[in-house]
This record gives sequence, structure tokens and C-alpha cells, in this order.
Amino acid sequence: MGNRFEHLQNAVNSIFEEVGSIVKISSVYETPAFGFEGDPFLNCAVWLQTDMKSSKVLKTILEIEKTMGRKRNASKTYTSRPIDIDILFVDDEIFDTEKLIVPHPEMEKRKFVLQPLAELNSHLIHPISHKNIIKLLAETEDNSALQKQSKWLSNPMKDYNISRFNYITIEGNIGAGKTSLTTKIANDFNSKLILERFKDNPFLPKFYEDPARYAFPLEMSFLADRYQQLVDDITQFDLFKESVIADYDVNKSLIFASITLPEEEFSLYKKLFQVMHKELPKPDIYIYLYQNTDRLLENIKKRGRKYEQSIQAEYLQKLNASYLEFIKNQHSENIKIIDISEMDFLKNRADYLKILKQIIS
Repeated sequence: MGNRFEHLQNAVNSIFEEVGSIVKISSVYETPAFGFEGDPFLNCAVWLQTDMKSSKVLKTILEIEKTMGRKRNASKTYTSRPIDIDILFVDDEIFDTEKLIVPHPEMEKRKFVLQPLAELNSHLIHPISHKNIIKLLAETEDNSALQKQSKWLSNPMKDYNISRFNYITIEGNIGAGKTSLTTKIANDFNSKLILERFKDNPFLPKFYEDPARYAFPLEMSFLADRYQQLVDDITQFDLFKESVIADYDVNKSLIFASITLPEEEFSLYKKLFQVMHKELPKPDIYIYLYQNTDRLLENIKKRGRKYEQSIQAEYLQKLNASYLEFIKNQHSENIKIIDISEMDFLKNRADYLKILKQIIS
């Protein structure tokens, strides 16, 4: 069976890389072989957060087991195996399919499952028995001896930790995916999430219908709202959040206004912007997501906002050029351009982790 602890660590790493973010890992327990005579096992429980459907999670962990050398057969007898990964709970869901039963039907009979689970969340309620894990542990008939190990498994999340940045900005062109990425990072790393409130702006649909008429009120309303939101959200300290991450930077106002406003209006707008900008906190790191124009248009069409469907490639190209000009004129090492034109960080976790690596590198 090789190095048992190393097998566990490799399994945890693979789950993180292929399935989702790891919130917490229990202690490791050595337990007697269950259901057959053999060498003792090492067991642990992992609290996982993922966007995958349960069926996809199951398929992925079976592939991980296979890669690590496990060979499954039709026999239901217990034997030694290099790794065994089970799905115990999926939130408070209950389902019984040919391939997957949740909650795991045998967990209440297994002390080596309940003890690590109690470490992760002792108040977790079994959705069928309606008992918490502590009660299930007290009631189990399994009296096998568990030996807690002094060595802890390492959470691979620590290699992607963005909490050293107190305030992060994710920027990009229309349709670049900045809101999706910002939301995903905030969920994974317990960050306070600030999303632009564009849906509440009554001038936005009107602007796309008549840009000349509505450009100035649109840009002024966005500037006022962005200023107020950033002042309110960033200055209010949240004890329960590691950092703040926003899907826009206030300089976006100046970038868009430089394209949409005529010269005289832009001059007036710029003076007001500079007064307000001085009072706002600056991000510790500024990320610009670059997408090629074809991908931007594809994303805009896919998300289906009616008022955006008239956006032309030329407008997106002007915006990109303005963003890059702004970035070029900044004297900061904490600005990064990440080309995601060939990535799909929502469907491909490897792409997502690649982006995180570039952010923290």
C-alpha cells in the first residue's frame, strides 16, 4: 500500500485540483481494517465546496481513485485498497440513485467516519435521522479503537491564498467574465464581495439606444453610485471576512467616459472624478482580464442582456485600448494583465487555478 499518509495527501491534492475548494480537513485517524482482516487504515474527512453536480463529483473521484491505483470489481467484499473516497453529505440533500446514495447509507455504523466528521462540523444534521453528528457518534455500535495521528494533512488552498491582499480589484472589458471570477474567488476565500450595481442604473438601456443623449447622465450616475458603494463597503470592516474583492475599479468611470463623452463634457466630468477619487481607498492589486473581441461578443450574446446585443466590436476594441492605456500610465507593480482568451475558468478548474497562481505570483 506504500506510504499511507502520502496517499491521503495526494488524494486531498487531487480533489482540490479537480473537484473544488477545501474548506477544512479533519485530523487523520488510524483505524483497524473494516470488514476484513488486514493492515490498519488511515481515515479523514474533508469539507469541500464545489460548483459541480454530484454525479460529476462522483465520476471525478472515481477517476482519482483509478489514477491512484485502485481497481474496483463487482464483488461487495472488503479488501485492502490504496485509496477509498466516499461522498457522505451533499448539503442537506437526500437522493438514492443507482450509482450514488446520499447521505452515505453506512456512515452511522462507522466510527472512523463519524469521528472525523464531528471535527469538521459537530452540529451537522443528518437529513434523514435528524440527529447531529455528535449524537450519531454517541449512538454508534462501532466500538473500534481510533488512534488520532499527530501529523496533519496540508490544505492545498494555502498555496493559492489571496488573503495577503486586503483589497483586490478584478477588471476587464464588457463580457470578460470579471463578475463571475470575482464571485468565485470571494466564495472560495471568504472575501467580502463588491459587485457593480449596473442593473439598478435606469440610464444603461437608454444609453445603448441613444448614446449621444444619455452618455453624460449615465456616466455621472455610475460615478456617484461607484463612489458611494466603495466608500460604504470598503470602510465598513467585516470581522468575518478575510479580504475585500470587487469586480470593478473606480477608474473604470474615467475610462468609459473618455470614450462615451464629447470633449467638453469629459473635461467637466474629469474634474469631478479627480475630487472624488482622492477620497477612495486604492486596491492592493489590480487585475485586468483580457479577452479577445470575438470571445467578448460571444459572451455578451450568451448572457442575453437585451440592451447589450447592439454592442459593436469597435466599441469593445476602444474600451480595451483605453484600459491598456490607463494601465500603461500607472506606476505600480501591483497591476497584472491576465489573458483568458483561451480559458474557461467556470468549466475548467485547471484554468481557474492557473488564474489564481498568476494573481498571487
